[in-house]
Amino acid sequence: MQLENGKKIYFASDLHLGAPNHEESLKRERHFVKWLEEIRHDAAEIFIVGDLFDFWFEYKKAVPRGFVRVLGKLAEIVDSGIPVHMFTGNHDMWIFDYLPREIGVTLYRKPIEREWDGKKFLIGHGDGLGPGDHGYKLIKKVFSNPFLQWSFARLHPNFGIGLADYFSKKSRAKTGDDDAVFLGEENEWLVIYCKEVLKKEHFDYFIFGHRHLPLNIELKPDSHYINLGDWIQYFTYGEFDGETMELKDYPFPKN
Repeated sequence: MQLENGKKIYFASDLHLGAPNHEESLKRERHFVKWLEEIRHDAAEIFIVGDLFDFWFEYKKAVPRGFVRVLGKLAEIVDSGIPVHMFTGNHDMWIFDYLPREIGVTLYRKPIEREWDGKKFLIGHGDGLGPGDHGYKLIKKVFSNPFLQWSFARLHPNFGIGLADYFSKKSRAKTGDDDAVFLGEENEWLVIYCKEVLKKEHFDYFIFGHRHLPLNIELKPDSHYINLGDWIQYFTYGEFDGETMELKDYPFPKN
């Protein structure tokens, strides 16, 4: 696919809306919506690469409260003709058909390949890829089990959503400090994963979230691993203009 002159592809990840509380989440949501409004004027496509929500579970007749600003803005952008692509993350893997039907986003549960202007991209949230993290990989299989999802849906939303939201916030609080530490290329699971993929197939850019740490690592002279960071601490995003892929920030106001 060739980008129109002046058009760009945008990537953002890991907003974890809903955390750590309603007030702080709302501030970040408003900031993200402001960014969406600014980029829509030259966006060819927008990718939200997982964990838009700190927790999300869709009952057949109920969804979590809140997030009306970001959902409304995304619907407005899609209605204007700009495709919005959304990946499920490890915190919002229980997005089913509500957002695709009501907002019009295209939903993905696994990494996808895309190509613009001769540059090949592999895009995904990043959870469960590479070596290690066997405990999470097991949990992901459990949470993805249709019968267990059906069983959870039997819980009343007031109890089910409240319970899962509690454990989701507890998980973020436990791992938050770890995300700020770069482990070195030899220990970063997504770097290892990208290098293994490169042995079989070339990609100019690997775009992932999940790690919460903004990273732009040259895997070899014509291939880069980019982690998008987050919209909790760093407020970073990816921008591809047809020639160059850059990691930029949209600073959160101090006051």
